Amino acid sequence: MGTVGVVQHLDEVAATLRARRGALAAELARLTAPPQEGASVAFGKRIGDGTTEAVERVNTTATARSLAASLAAVDRALAKIGAGTYGVCDACGEPITAARLEARPTASRCISCAA
Repeated sequence: MGTVGVVQHLDEVAATLRARRGALAAELARLTAPPQEGASVAFGKRIGDGTTEAVERVNTTATARSLAASLAAVDRALAKIGAGTYGVCDACGEPITAARLEARPTASRCISCAA
């Protein structure tokens, strides 16, 4: 792939990552929004005493952490594109294979270092 092809490819990757970032940020904002006024989130003694809502909130927190990690990975990939280091392993400095980047555009480590 020539220089123009590489730049065009990186532009496409960056556009895809920016779209993914927007979707992740929106979902994270939805999940981390404060409970509605009057909502009770507490562990009651019986089912129905707020237990269902509290369990849902715990699950939501775990999902929010996962989304935040995905968002950080997207931000890292976008920063690497901006710095001209996209496709270079953060750990060993060797190239990340095109197949790995195709499968996982946010990869910041080669397959050997990620293992």
